[in-house]
Amino acid sequence: MSNFFHTKIEYLKGIGPMRAELLQKELNMYTYGDLIQHYPFRYLDRTQFYRIAELDESMPYVQVRGRVKGKQLLGEGRKQRLAATLVDEAGDEMELVWFKGVKWMEKSLKNHTDYIVFGKPTEFNGKYNMAHPELEELAEEKQTTSFLQPVYHTTEKLKAHRIDSKVISKYIESLLKIAAPNIHETLSPDLIDLYRLTDKRSALQNIHFPESVEKYNAAKFRLKFEELFYIQLRLLRQKVVRRADLAGQIFKQVPTVTEFYKNHMTFDLTGAQKRVIKEIHKDMTSGKQMNRLLQGDVGSGKTIVAFITMLIAADNGAQSVLMAPTEILAEQHYTGLKEFADRLGIKIGKLTGSSKTKERRELHEQLRSGEMKMIVGTHALLEDVVQFHNLGLCIVDEQHRFGVEQRSKLWRKNPRIIPHVLVMTATPIPRTLAMTLYGDLDVSVIDEMPAGRKEIVTVHRFDSHRLRVFQFVRDQIKLGRQIYIVYPLIEESEQMEQYKDLMDGYESIRRAFPEYQVSMVHGKLKPQDKDYEMQRFVKHETQIMVATTVIEVGVNVPNASVMIIESAERFGLSQLHQLRGRVGRGAEQSYCILMTGYKLSKDSKTRLETMVRTNNGFEIADIDLKLRGPGDLMGTQQSGVLDLLISDLAKDAPILQEARAAAQNILHDDPQLENAEHQNIRRHIQSLSANTVNWSRIS
Repeated sequence: MSNFFHTKIEYLKGIGPMRAELLQKELNMYTYGDLIQHYPFRYLDRTQFYRIAELDESMPYVQVRGRVKGKQLLGEGRKQRLAATLVDEAGDEMELVWFKGVKWMEKSLKNHTDYIVFGKPTEFNGKYNMAHPELEELAEEKQTTSFLQPVYHTTEKLKAHRIDSKVISKYIESLLKIAAPNIHETLSPDLIDLYRLTDKRSALQNIHFPESVEKYNAAKFRLKFEELFYIQLRLLRQKVVRRADLAGQIFKQVPTVTEFYKNHMTFDLTGAQKRVIKEIHKDMTSGKQMNRLLQGDVGSGKTIVAFITMLIAADNGAQSVLMAPTEILAEQHYTGLKEFADRLGIKIGKLTGSSKTKERRELHEQLRSGEMKMIVGTHALLEDVVQFHNLGLCIVDEQHRFGVEQRSKLWRKNPRIIPHVLVMTATPIPRTLAMTLYGDLDVSVIDEMPAGRKEIVTVHRFDSHRLRVFQFVRDQIKLGRQIYIVYPLIEESEQMEQYKDLMDGYESIRRAFPEYQVSMVHGKLKPQDKDYEMQRFVKHETQIMVATTVIEVGVNVPNASVMIIESAERFGLSQLHQLRGRVGRGAEQSYCILMTGYKLSKDSKTRLETMVRTNNGFEIADIDLKLRGPGDLMGTQQSGVLDLLISDLAKDAPILQEARAAAQNILHDDPQLENAEHQNIRRHIQSLSANTVNWSRIS
C-alpha cells in the first residue's frame, strides 16, 4: 500500500497543526490511516422524528424538532449545570441539561431558535429531559446523500474546541474524496469470492456514509472479517513457525508419576484433570516445544495438574519452575507442593523478594548443580543470577499479570533447548477471547469441579438488611469460621475516597464486632505489612478480614467460609466471581453475600442476578464479555493485544470462527504466502510496521 495513509492529518484541508495536536492527544489520531479507520459507533436515522408526547424511557436514542425557549445556569462551581426548555410544534415541553462544557454550551446555544435535538429521553417528575443531547440548528439541516448519518466518538475537550462528531464527519468526507485511488485490496480474490465480501473501497465508503442498509451491512461484515482474519493469521503464523522451528525436550519416562498415583495421592483426579494431563504429556513427548494455556475455574484443581507436569519433567532429568504474581500466592503453591515433593524425596525450593541472602546462595547452587528439581517463586526467578542445570518446564500462574518480556526471560534460562511452557489462569476466558488473545497457544480447560466441593451459596442483600447479615456473621464465627469483607477499589483519582470507604468500613466492623479480632489489607500497605496481616488471618488470629480487592487472586484460607462484598454493584462480573472464589476452599458450606443500595442500573442488576444464579465461571465470563467488552475484561495490560477497530468479540463470535478457519486454510496450503493468489495478503502484511498489533490496519 502506498504511503498516502502515512500522511499526517494536519495536511488535510481544515485541520492544520493545532487541531492535529488535539486529535493526537485526545483520539490517538496521527495519520490519514487513523482518521479513515475512526469508524462511527452509531448512526442517526434522520428520517425519523418524534413528538415529545410520543417519548418513552425505554427508547434508546430519539430525534426531536423544537424551539429553545429560555436557558439558565443553575448551581455553582463544579456542580454548575445548564438547563434549557425545548418546545415542539404541539406545544409540549422537555428540558435539555448539560453538566459538562457548560460555559461553551451556554454561549453557543441560541434562544428562540429551532433545533433538531438527539439524545436519550429520561422521565423525571412526569416530565421528559435529555442530558447532553446533540444539537443541530434546523436552518442548517442539509439533505445528505447518506440515509444514515454517522456519529463518531469525540471527547469533551475536542467539543470545547469545536471538534464534534459533525466536524469529524466532514474531515472523513473530504479524506474519502482524495483517498479512493490509494485504497487497495487487502484480501485474496478466493477469500472475496468464498465469503462474498464487498471490495475494500466500497466498504470504507459505506461504513462512513451508507448508501443503503444492504451496503452498510456488507461494509460492516467485510471490515470485521478482515480485522479478525488478520489477527488470526498473525497468531496462527506464530504457531506454525514455533511448531516448525522450536524443538522441545522429549519427556517419555514417568516412574515417579506412577508411584505418586499409586502410593501418595489421597484423592481421585477428575475426568477433566486426567484429560488435561494426557494433552500435556502428548505435547511433552512430541519433540516440539509445548506452549499450552490451562484454564480452570477457581478451585478446579490446576495446582495438582501443575505438580504432575513438574514430576514428568523431573522423571526425565529436567528442572521446572512455577512463577506466581505475588509472594502470598507463591508461598501457597510452595506449601501445597512441598508436602507432595517431600513424600517423593524430590527437592523443591522457593525464591521470592523476601528470601534471605544465605537461602538464596544455597538455592542458586542447588539449581546450577541440578540437585534442586523444582522451584516456586515470584519475579525474583527472572534475575540473571538465577541459573539452571537443565530447565525443561516453565509454569506461569495468572499469566495476565506478567508481560511477554518477563516470560521470555524465563525461556532464555536454557540456551540449549527452549523449555516447555504451561500458562495457567483462573480467570475463565470466553472462547472467542481465548482464540484472540491466546490464538498461538493450545488451550486445555478443566471444566469439572473435584468431588465433594459444595457450591457456594450466593445471595443479594440490600443495605437495609445489614443487621441480619451481621447476625449471620456472628453465627458463622461461633461455628469457628472466618469472614472476608471486601470494599470496592474505586478509580485511581478517587483513591483517597476509596481509602476513606475502607477506613469507615473497618471502624464500623470493629464497633459492630467488638468481641472479635479484625485484620485490614489494602493497596497502600507496604508488602511486609500486607503479608503480616494476611498471615494473622491465615493463622486464625483474626476472625474478620476487611480488605480491598488485593485479596482477589489466590489466597487460600480453607476456614474462611463467608465473603461479604460491599457496594457489589461497583464490581465487574469476573471480579465478583474471582472474589467469591476466595471462599469454598474447605469442606464446610460457604456463602457469598452481595451488599448494595436500592438504586441499581440495568447492567448491575444483570451482574447480581448472574452471580446468584450460577457458579459456572465460563458462563459468567461470556455474560461479562457482553456487558463490558474485551479490553476491560483482561485489564489494561491486555487491551493493547486486541486493539480492535470495528469488531466486537461479544457479538462477532461467528465471524471470528469463519475468519480463523479462512486463515488456517490459507496457512495450511501456503504457509509462506508465496502463491500468486495470496499476493494481496503478503503485500498488506509487508506494508505494515513491525510493531503494528492489528494487522488489518491501513498503513
